[in-house]
Amino acid sequence: MQITWLGHSGFRIQIEDAVLLIDPWLSGNPMFPVDRRTEALAGATHILLTHAHGDHASEAKAIASETGVPVACIHELSEWLNAQGGVQTIGFGKGGTLALNGAKVTMVNATHSASIDFGGGALLPGGSAAGFMIAGEGHVIYVSGDTDIMADMAWMGELHNPDIGILSCGGHYTMDMERAAWAARKYFNFRTVIPCHYQTFPILAQDANPLRAGLPPGVEVVEPQVLDPITFPKQ
Repeated sequence: MQITWLGHSGFRIQIEDAVLLIDPWLSGNPMFPVDRRTEALAGATHILLTHAHGDHASEAKAIASETGVPVACIHELSEWLNAQGGVQTIGFGKGGTLALNGAKVTMVNATHSASIDFGGGALLPGGSAAGFMIAGEGHVIYVSGDTDIMADMAWMGELHNPDIGILSCGGHYTMDMERAAWAARKYFNFRTVIPCHYQTFPILAQDANPLRAGLPPGVEVVEPQVLDPITFPKQ
């Protein structure tokens, strides 16, 4: 299994027979090297969107057209994407689970706004924000999406028992490093934590040292490098 950062909140996750592109914002992302776009998209089987904001969803239509793969996201956003034409979508809701090429993807709650804020027009309703629990190869990955701490994390941690946490923790728009560390030690038993939604802009946190300092001994914090795969053995 491999988890590869695409910068900001974008990830490429190779798990079971799936290659999942999570919030793949490439064009306009100051962290992503434009000359490596083909590499990032190669072999993709599905696109997953946590919510409708432009730094997560604005390229979904273009990437779906390039790769010919479906976009899985919350129902309202999937309906809007369908209306744009040329996009195959899988709309589902919180608590719903998709079987994607051997991986199981469950949509869970996040607390964040979720309007469609790209395209130059007025803000449009885009459903609500979500996270994902992605299970396969003996692992469960919690993709928090953009969120603050929430009480739902208690049952999510107990029910799904993720060993890997991909946590938004850049602050300002989401929980910061200290809050993410508090949530991780309060609600989860992660072996590995990967920070995201940071470094992209000066307003966001630039390193994960406060996250690392706030976690219990034995929890590894991996600060990802763009397009440098992090490999996990099958359990």
